Amino acid sequence: MLEQIIDNKNILAIIIRNNYSNNGINFFTPNDFSQQLAYMRHQKGYSIQPHFHNALKREILNTQEVLIVKCGKIKVNFFNIEQKLINTCILETGDIILLASGGHGFEMLENTELIEIKQGPYLGEKDKTRFSPKSENEEII
Repeated sequence: MLEQIIDNKNILAIIIRNNYSNNGINFFTPNDFSQQLAYMRHQKGYSIQPHFHNALKREILNTQEVLIVKCGKIKVNFFNIEQKLINTCILETGDIILLASGGHGFEMLENTELIEIKQGPYLGEKDKTRFSPKSENEEII
């Protein structure tokens, strides 16, 4: 199964559940995303011609990351630009999520192992803004 988390027509996340299956190559991301996410399923004997990826200069304005749940179970909280919770979902072993925009936080519901893929280099605390979620009645300063 494939899911999208959307806020005001803005894709916050794309989730590929561990039971997703489809033939061929299926891209789930718009062409302008800095991370491209696809699923591939081919029959025995199919081949992909050897190739290189050309060195191209790209401008990346925001970090997008992919998480693969190797094992375990996590709750993902999604936040809008006002830092208010707008959605949640549960990810389990084998699920994959592309975090495309907005804010997000995680709660481990079981012992969990994750694999993270994102653009580098990692800049430590310069790379993100941490926040405490706003309640519905709290004014943003």
